[in-house]
Amino acid sequence: MLGMRGLPPSDPQGLPPEVAALIAQLQQQVQDQAQQLCERDQAITQRDQALAAQTVELAQRDALLQRKDREIALREAKIEKINFELARLKRWTYGAKSEAMSADQRRLFEETLAEDEASLREQLERLRREAEAAEESASTKPKASPRKPRRNAFPDHLRRVEHHHEPESTNCQEHDCGRPMTRIGEDITERLDIVPAEFFVHRHVYGKWTCRHCQVLKQAPSVPEIVEGGAAASGLLAHTLISRFVDHLPYYRQETINARSGVHTPRSTLAAWAGQAGAALESLYELHKRFILDCRVLHADETPVALLDPGAGKTRKAYVWAYARSWHDTVPGVIYAFCRGRGAQYPVAFLNGDETRGERRWNGTLLTDRYGGYETVVDPRLYPGRISAACAAHARRNFEELAHDGTSPIGVDAIRRFARIYQIESELRDLSDDERRAQRQQLATPVWDELHRWLQLERRLVADGGATAKAIDYTLGHWAALTQHLKDGAVALDNNHLERQIKPWAMGRKAWQFVGSELAGQRAAIVMSLVQSARMHGHDPWAYLRDVLQRLPMQLNSRLDELLPLNRPGNRGGLLV
Repeated sequence: MLGMRGLPPSDPQGLPPEVAALIAQLQQQVQDQAQQLCERDQAITQRDQALAAQTVELAQRDALLQRKDREIALREAKIEKINFELARLKRWTYGAKSEAMSADQRRLFEETLAEDEASLREQLERLRREAEAAEESASTKPKASPRKPRRNAFPDHLRRVEHHHEPESTNCQEHDCGRPMTRIGEDITERLDIVPAEFFVHRHVYGKWTCRHCQVLKQAPSVPEIVEGGAAASGLLAHTLISRFVDHLPYYRQETINARSGVHTPRSTLAAWAGQAGAALESLYELHKRFILDCRVLHADETPVALLDPGAGKTRKAYVWAYARSWHDTVPGVIYAFCRGRGAQYPVAFLNGDETRGERRWNGTLLTDRYGGYETVVDPRLYPGRISAACAAHARRNFEELAHDGTSPIGVDAIRRFARIYQIESELRDLSDDERRAQRQQLATPVWDELHRWLQLERRLVADGGATAKAIDYTLGHWAALTQHLKDGAVALDNNHLERQIKPWAMGRKAWQFVGSELAGQRAAIVMSLVQSARMHGHDPWAYLRDVLQRLPMQLNSRLDELLPLNRPGNRGGLLV
């Protein structure tokens, strides 16, 4: 039997019409199938090309991700290293005394530590900016414009030097224009600058007048100065005292600073000026003391300072006792007394006054920490007119130490209860004493009563001898003094007000290293009492002291109280005239 391949070719013209149509139809189907196969091959080729392109894109993306991962890992390593350096700097600065540097080493390296910390923080900020830039480049979302930091306006009394900046040409630079442009406004930026202190000389010219007939000579009297016959005017004396007792610059540094302006002021001369000015201010200090003690509620605290003992060839510990009018007093003030020790006899003598000078014994409420030296000062058997009040911040600090250790839930709970007390107190600050007392009775007394019951309950569950028992015993043992402010609206909740006024001494003793003599300590107490009280009244320290030293030689004793800080014109940022 013959196959299909063996059949002879047929002529469609010789075939019946039906067969010819069928053959044509089959041929068309074959051609269509061939066309479909060709298109399929092209689609497969295109798909393969697309898959190849995607493979290349994925490979590039993987390479980019790997590169970014390496950059992130490197940046994290840098950040970890910088954080480690910052932590080490903090340990050096705030570490325990046994682990920290000595006092001399700390003074030598404080500036270096500050510079290193600033440098490390700048590196962290730069890494943060780089990370944000990388995220911005990878993100398609538009980034909001950075917010400019808000800056306080410079004081109005500062001299302004204007610099005008205009374009080189104010004609329109567009093509085929060239017309003059119209000024529609301006942008103003201010930068703070400084020039070194300017020394100048007061020339006092005293005219001589004579009568040739009577042979009489007449001349105006000389202007009295604190340092008679000396070269220092009141402004320079005030500058020397402020540099010493406010900016805490030793005299040898002041000598070097003055020399940069071409003025030779040996340290011995500066010390002599300060000694004479301090002696002149002593009478004003005594008036200031009377003003401070004319308050029925006082804050009291003390801080150690090193006193040079030349005979022993070393320093010994002396103390500065500080007393301030109540935090709620409308007329503030603080006074310091330099003493050789920390015994109770020093505050007793200060508050009892000197009968030979007409000073009366002080009576009122004394707010202190619970240092034992104050027990004699407020002993009701010796001084029935005095009442003891305790500082709530000291009681709170004992529990705060427990909370920091994380080992005592009592500490955390106590801090939360004290926070409620302080929140209530902050809302009563601007009230009068009577209104504050009434609100304390209504709002704060229930919280204190709840705290008392809770402490008594917890004390039964705490073993003796531990830190928790010590904190609870301290609070319960001084409960009457701690709650004295509930009975008197003029009494503050804590002694933080005076602790802030003692900070200048803490800052100064780092620069002074020691006080040269007991007389020098008393002189420092006189100047700092007046200056710090002036600052509390909003006065510029130098302007106040210059004004006082200028007026003091001509001031009548009966009008000396006009020079006290509370009686001087208000000044916040400007100069007294």
